[in-house]
Amino acid sequence: MFSTFLADFRIIFERDPAARNWLEVLLCYPGLQALLFHRFAHWLNSFKLPLIPRFISHLARFFTGIEIHPGAQIGRGVFIDHGMGVVIGETAIVGDYALIYQGVTLGGTGKESGKRHPTLGEYVVVGAGAKVLGNIEIGSNVRIGAGSVVLRDVPSDCTVVGIPGRILYRSGVKVNPLEHGSLPDSEAAVIRALIDRIESLEQHVQELQQQPSLTMAVFHKAKADNDSSKVPVGAAPCCGVDDGIIRDFLDGAGI
Repeated sequence: MFSTFLADFRIIFERDPAARNWLEVLLCYPGLQALLFHRFAHWLNSFKLPLIPRFISHLARFFTGIEIHPGAQIGRGVFIDHGMGVVIGETAIVGDYALIYQGVTLGGTGKESGKRHPTLGEYVVVGAGAKVLGNIEIGSNVRIGAGSVVLRDVPSDCTVVGIPGRILYRSGVKVNPLEHGSLPDSEAAVIRALIDRIESLEQHVQELQQQPSLTMAVFHKAKADNDSSKVPVGAAPCCGVDDGIIRDFLDGAGI
């Protein structure tokens, strides 16, 4: 128990440049205080005691603004930064050295019994306001962008952004846990790809309009091949515009 507390205490100095001395951390960091309450409540909960563990978690919520069910399993070295509005459900599992920001919910999606909350691997970073819902697996070294809603499993070494959360692979890239300013903007990339395609199509149409005879030849050829010229799903797009980024964007959310 003491070694776990020591890991929780030390990780704050590693990840928060505002942490100046040990007394300030003990008295003014609700994330650490909520974990202290929780580890005691979780220990009592392991003996199947009624009411008391839940009451302790309720007190912790009152004093810190962080609600952790006594049944949740929290690894060592976890840092809940600021923490106001964090909710961690009964069957949630949080791996070692995870970093959780304010407004995060590790919750369920219904009234099913059994394991109904997410499992986070080691060194996971969950950005402010993110929601990770359901009995899903989040691999190690995953970064979940602020405000994202994650509803399905995420492999290790990935970044997840958006609503619903879209998976972007970053294997082999060492990521600073506090590096929130460099999250990729997948929606902007897709919009850019669509604009490029529209511009290419417009240019192609203008070229055809400037050559009436070529336009008629293309029209007659298209009419003759109408029954056998359907483009299969996943085929290369016209006008030389690569649609791989659009396909990755849709696949990343399971669409």
